[in-house]
Amino acid sequence: MPSVPLHDWNLSPAEAIALQKRLAGRVEREDRLDTVRRIAGVDIGFEQGGEITRAAVVVLAWPSTGGGVFEVVEQAVHREPTRMPYVPGLLSFREVPAALAAFDKLATRPQLVMVDGQGIAHPRRLGVASHLGLWLDLPTIGVAKTRLCGRHGEPGAERGDWAPLVDTGSDGEETIGAVLRSRQGVKPVFVSPGHRLSLATALEWTLACLGRTKLPEPTRLADRLASRRDQKRR
Repeated sequence: MPSVPLHDWNLSPAEAIALQKRLAGRVEREDRLDTVRRIAGVDIGFEQGGEITRAAVVVLAWPSTGGGVFEVVEQAVHREPTRMPYVPGLLSFREVPAALAAFDKLATRPQLVMVDGQGIAHPRRLGVASHLGLWLDLPTIGVAKTRLCGRHGEPGAERGDWAPLVDTGSDGEETIGAVLRSRQGVKPVFVSPGHRLSLATALEWTLACLGRTKLPEPTRLADRLASRRDQKRR
């Protein structure tokens, strides 16, 4: 499922930051979602000390077969030399090119994409999930294990409890995500809309895709495919 080119990737950090600020204005924060029959999970790992980027996409059938178990329809892995060194806030320029190449290998087009990373919960409101959503023109959700920006209270202890993630933007205070207790007794995950979704819908889908672990099944399965047991994600 090839995507229409959005921009060139050969950018300096300063150019990438300027581009993020422009692209953030194109991110849609309201629901524009087709009937969902396929959900894709995306995760990125690194090999050879970070020299090789390994992108994994797992496509699951919706609805689940029950009990948080999903049928895997298709999966793809793409490896390529890492294009940009790690720069805080510019992770999408390091990860999205390989993710797009993995999507190009798919025969099916999902209606919803869940990404291990941030959506609009980003200093310039353009995390990996938002950037990828613009390239694919698909609804995306960011489900991150850690906070990148913003502040929040502690969510309740029960599965499904959440607290708003709030940050100061150009128009004042805004809610950019949710700190979700996805499993009782474990640290929360950070959910934010990527593109073409509201926060309420992003939360609804994240909860609907939870299985027996703290991560929703699309990103959990993509994480397994993207990671190597002898390598740590950097």
